Amino acid sequence: MSELHPLDDYHSDGKRKIRKAVRKVLTRPVLKTLLNATVWGEENVEDLTGAYIVVGNHSSHLDAPMVFSLLPDHMTDNLATGAAADYFYRKKGIAKLTSVFFNTYPIERKGKSVGAHAGRAAGMTSRLLRDGIPILIFPEGTRSRDGKIGVFKPGAAAIALKIGVPIVPLAMSGGHEAMPVGKVIPALNHPEVEMYIGEPMFGKPNETAEDFIGRVRHQIEMMLEQKTANPDLSLD
Repeated sequence: MSELHPLDDYHSDGKRKIRKAVRKVLTRPVLKTLLNATVWGEENVEDLTGAYIVVGNHSSHLDAPMVFSLLPDHMTDNLATGAAADYFYRKKGIAKLTSVFFNTYPIERKGKSVGAHAGRAAGMTSRLLRDGIPILIFPEGTRSRDGKIGVFKPGAAAIALKIGVPIVPLAMSGGHEAMPVGKVIPALNHPEVEMYIGEPMFGKPNETAEDFIGRVRHQIEMMLEQKTANPDLSLD
Protein backbone atom coordinates (compact mmCIF):
# COMPACT_ATOMS: atom_id res chain seq x y z
CA MET A 1 0.00 0.00 0.00
CA SER A 2 1.28 3.47 -0.86
CA GLU A 3 2.36 5.81 1.90
CA LEU A 4 -0.46 8.16 2.91
CA HIS A 5 -0.36 11.75 1.66
CA PRO A 6 1.52 13.75 4.35
CA LEU A 7 -0.17 16.43 6.47
CA ASP A 8 2.92 18.55 7.23
CA ASP A 9 2.15 21.23 4.60
CA TYR A 10 -1.21 21.98 6.21
CA HIS A 11 0.55 23.03 9.42
CA SER A 12 3.43 24.88 7.77
CA ASP A 13 3.81 28.52 8.84
CA GLY A 14 5.73 29.21 5.65
CA LYS A 15 2.99 27.83 3.39
CA ARG A 16 0.37 29.70 5.43
CA LYS A 17 2.23 32.99 4.94
CA ILE A 18 2.52 32.37 1.20
CA ARG A 19 -1.22 31.70 0.88
CA LYS A 20 -2.00 34.81 2.93
CA ALA A 21 0.26 36.93 0.74
CA VAL A 22 -1.39 35.58 -2.43
CA ARG A 23 -4.81 36.49 -1.02
CA LYS A 24 -3.65 39.96 -0.01
CA VAL A 25 -1.87 41.01 -3.19
CA LEU A 26 -3.65 38.96 -5.86
CA THR A 27 -6.94 37.10 -5.36
CA ARG A 28 -8.67 39.52 -2.97
CA PRO A 29 -7.87 42.69 -5.00
CA VAL A 30 -8.85 40.95 -8.25
CA LEU A 31 -12.18 39.74 -6.87
CA LYS A 32 -12.97 43.13 -5.34
CA THR A 33 -12.19 44.75 -8.69
CA LEU A 34 -14.42 42.37 -10.63
CA LEU A 35 -17.23 42.00 -8.10
CA ASN A 36 -19.26 44.09 -5.70
CA ALA A 37 -18.84 41.60 -2.84
CA THR A 38 -20.20 41.83 0.70
CA VAL A 39 -19.63 39.37 3.55
CA TRP A 40 -22.12 39.18 6.40
CA GLY A 41 -21.99 37.27 9.70
CA GLU A 42 -18.32 37.48 10.64
CA GLU A 43 -19.46 37.92 14.26
CA ASN A 44 -20.85 34.37 14.15
CA VAL A 45 -17.37 32.87 13.78
CA GLU A 46 -15.10 35.37 15.50
CA ASP A 47 -14.27 32.88 18.29
CA LEU A 48 -14.17 29.82 16.05
CA THR A 49 -10.93 27.82 16.21
CA GLY A 50 -9.69 24.35 15.39
CA ALA A 51 -11.41 21.96 13.04
CA TYR A 52 -14.81 22.50 11.46
CA ILE A 53 -16.49 22.03 8.09
CA VAL A 54 -17.60 24.99 6.02
CA VAL A 55 -20.61 23.85 3.97
CA GLY A 56 -21.81 26.12 1.18
CA ASN A 57 -24.15 26.11 -1.79
CA HIS A 58 -22.41 25.88 -5.16
CA SER A 59 -23.48 27.70 -8.32
CA SER A 60 -20.34 29.15 -9.90
CA HIS A 61 -16.60 28.71 -10.45
CA LEU A 62 -16.35 31.91 -8.39
CA ASP A 63 -17.47 30.12 -5.22
CA ALA A 64 -14.15 28.64 -4.10
CA PRO A 65 -12.12 31.78 -4.94
CA MET A 66 -14.63 33.90 -3.01
CA VAL A 67 -14.49 31.61 0.02
CA PHE A 68 -10.71 31.53 0.17
CA SER A 69 -10.26 35.23 -0.57
CA LEU A 70 -13.14 36.98 1.20
CA LEU A 71 -13.80 35.03 4.40
CA PRO A 72 -12.05 36.31 7.57
CA ASP A 73 -8.32 35.60 7.69
CA HIS A 74 -8.60 33.41 10.78
CA MET A 75 -10.79 31.04 8.75
CA THR A 76 -8.83 31.04 5.49
CA ASP A 77 -5.37 30.78 7.07
CA ASN A 78 -5.76 27.00 7.47
CA LEU A 79 -8.91 26.19 5.47
CA ALA A 80 -8.38 23.29 3.05
CA THR A 81 -10.52 21.73 0.34
CA GLY A 82 -10.42 18.55 -1.71
CA ALA A 83 -9.26 18.34 -5.33
CA ALA A 84 -9.45 15.35 -7.67
CA ALA A 85 -6.22 13.36 -7.32
CA ASP A 86 -6.52 11.99 -10.87
CA TYR A 87 -6.46 15.53 -12.30
CA PHE A 88 -4.85 18.03 -9.91
CA TYR A 89 -2.20 15.72 -8.44
CA ARG A 90 -0.86 14.08 -11.58
CA LYS A 91 1.59 16.93 -12.20
CA LYS A 92 3.57 18.64 -9.45
CA GLY A 93 3.19 22.09 -10.99
CA ILE A 94 -0.60 21.94 -11.02
CA ALA A 95 -0.67 20.46 -7.53
CA LYS A 96 1.51 23.26 -6.15
CA LEU A 97 -0.51 25.97 -7.91
CA THR A 98 -3.87 24.76 -6.57
CA SER A 99 -2.29 24.35 -3.14
CA VAL A 100 -1.17 27.99 -3.14
CA PHE A 101 -4.62 29.28 -4.07
CA PHE A 102 -6.90 26.78 -2.30
CA ASN A 103 -4.80 24.75 0.17
CA THR A 104 -5.97 21.59 -1.58
CA TYR A 105 -5.67 17.96 -0.60
CA PRO A 106 -6.16 14.96 -2.92
CA ILE A 107 -9.51 13.18 -3.24
CA GLU A 108 -9.68 9.88 -5.12
CA ARG A 109 -12.73 9.67 -7.38
CA LYS A 110 -14.35 6.29 -7.99
CA GLY A 111 -13.40 4.82 -11.33
CA LYS A 112 -10.62 7.34 -11.92
CA SER A 113 -7.03 6.13 -12.16
CA VAL A 114 -4.48 7.96 -10.04
CA GLY A 115 -1.48 5.84 -10.96
CA ALA A 116 1.39 6.00 -8.50
CA HIS A 117 -0.75 8.08 -6.14
CA ALA A 118 -3.33 5.32 -5.64
CA GLY A 119 -4.19 4.90 -1.98
CA ARG A 120 -2.22 7.93 -0.77
CA ALA A 121 -5.32 10.10 -0.50
CA ALA A 122 -7.31 7.64 1.60
CA GLY A 123 -9.34 9.33 4.33
CA MET A 124 -7.75 12.75 3.86
CA THR A 125 -10.80 14.74 4.97
CA SER A 126 -11.08 12.88 8.26
CA ARG A 127 -7.33 12.88 8.82
CA LEU A 128 -7.11 16.65 8.37
CA LEU A 129 -10.09 17.36 10.62
CA ARG A 130 -8.64 15.16 13.35
CA ASP A 131 -5.40 17.12 12.92
CA GLY A 132 -7.21 20.42 13.55
CA ILE A 133 -7.52 21.63 9.94
CA PRO A 134 -10.90 23.12 8.85
CA ILE A 135 -12.37 21.89 5.57
CA LEU A 136 -14.53 23.43 2.83
CA ILE A 137 -17.13 21.13 1.24
CA PHE A 138 -19.77 21.83 -1.41
CA PRO A 139 -22.22 19.00 -0.65
CA GLU A 140 -24.12 19.34 -3.93
CA GLY A 141 -21.04 17.82 -5.55
CA THR A 142 -21.30 20.01 -8.64
CA ARG A 143 -22.37 23.52 -9.62
CA SER A 144 -26.05 24.30 -9.94
CA ARG A 145 -27.00 24.82 -13.58
CA ASP A 146 -29.87 27.20 -12.79
CA GLY A 147 -28.64 28.89 -9.60
CA LYS A 148 -31.08 27.00 -7.38
CA ILE A 149 -29.82 24.93 -4.45
CA GLY A 150 -29.60 21.24 -5.32
CA VAL A 151 -29.61 18.11 -3.20
CA PHE A 152 -27.04 18.09 -0.39
CA LYS A 153 -25.22 14.77 -0.10
CA PRO A 154 -24.83 13.68 3.55
CA GLY A 155 -21.08 13.01 3.50
CA ALA A 156 -20.05 16.25 5.21
CA ALA A 157 -22.61 15.73 7.96
CA ALA A 158 -21.56 12.11 8.43
CA ILE A 159 -17.94 13.15 8.94
CA ALA A 160 -18.93 15.99 11.27
CA LEU A 161 -21.00 13.59 13.40
CA LYS A 162 -18.27 10.95 13.45
CA ILE A 163 -15.46 13.31 14.47
CA GLY A 164 -17.56 15.70 16.56
CA VAL A 165 -16.82 18.95 14.73
CA PRO A 166 -19.31 21.71 13.85
CA ILE A 167 -20.56 22.66 10.41
CA VAL A 168 -20.45 26.35 9.47
CA PRO A 169 -23.28 27.03 6.98
CA LEU A 170 -22.26 29.42 4.21
CA ALA A 171 -24.90 30.92 1.93
CA MET A 172 -23.69 32.54 -1.29
CA SER A 173 -25.83 34.57 -3.67
CA GLY A 174 -25.04 36.28 -6.95
CA GLY A 175 -22.31 33.90 -8.09
CA HIS A 176 -24.51 32.17 -10.65
CA GLU A 177 -25.56 35.48 -12.18
CA ALA A 178 -21.98 36.79 -12.14
CA MET A 179 -20.46 33.70 -13.75
CA PRO A 180 -22.91 30.91 -14.67
CA VAL A 181 -21.91 27.49 -15.96
CA GLY A 182 -20.33 27.87 -19.40
CA LYS A 183 -18.72 31.26 -18.76
CA VAL A 184 -14.97 31.56 -18.27
CA ILE A 185 -14.87 35.11 -16.88
CA PRO A 186 -17.29 37.05 -14.65
CA ALA A 187 -19.77 39.52 -16.08
CA LEU A 188 -18.17 42.91 -16.70
CA ASN A 189 -20.82 45.02 -14.94
CA HIS A 190 -19.31 44.65 -11.45
CA PRO A 191 -22.04 42.18 -10.34
CA GLU A 192 -23.18 42.09 -6.75
CA VAL A 193 -22.43 38.94 -4.74
CA GLU A 194 -23.10 38.29 -1.07
CA MET A 195 -21.84 35.71 1.42
CA TYR A 196 -23.65 34.95 4.67
CA ILE A 197 -21.68 33.13 7.39
CA GLY A 198 -24.07 31.33 9.72
CA GLU A 199 -23.56 30.25 13.31
CA PRO A 200 -21.71 26.91 13.71
CA MET A 201 -24.10 23.97 13.87
CA PHE A 202 -23.54 20.73 15.79
CA GLY A 203 -25.17 17.37 15.28
CA LYS A 204 -27.85 16.36 17.76
CA PRO A 205 -27.82 13.11 19.79
CA ASN A 206 -28.88 10.17 17.60
CA GLU A 207 -29.33 12.47 14.59
CA THR A 208 -28.69 10.88 11.21
CA ALA A 209 -26.33 12.43 8.68
CA GLU A 210 -29.29 12.95 6.34
CA ASP A 211 -31.22 14.89 9.00
CA PHE A 212 -28.17 16.95 9.98
CA ILE A 213 -27.36 17.97 6.42
CA GLY A 214 -31.05 18.71 5.94
CA ARG A 215 -30.90 21.21 8.80
CA VAL A 216 -27.79 22.78 7.32
CA ARG A 217 -29.39 23.09 3.88
CA HIS A 218 -32.50 24.65 5.43
CA GLN A 219 -30.34 27.18 7.31
CA ILE A 220 -28.62 28.16 4.06
CA GLU A 221 -31.97 28.47 2.30
CA MET A 222 -33.28 30.76 5.05
CA MET A 223 -30.15 32.93 4.98
CA LEU A 224 -30.60 33.42 1.25
CA GLU A 225 -34.33 33.99 1.50
CA GLN A 226 -34.11 36.50 4.37
CA LYS A 227 -30.77 37.96 3.21
CA THR A 228 -29.20 37.69 6.63
CA ALA A 229 -26.58 35.58 8.40
CA ASN A 230 -28.94 35.15 11.35
CA PRO A 231 -32.35 34.20 9.94
CA ASP A 232 -35.52 33.92 11.96
CA LEU A 233 -36.45 30.27 11.44
CA SER A 234 -39.94 30.88 12.84
CA LEU A 235 -40.73 32.73 9.62
CA ASP A 236 -40.48 29.70 7.32
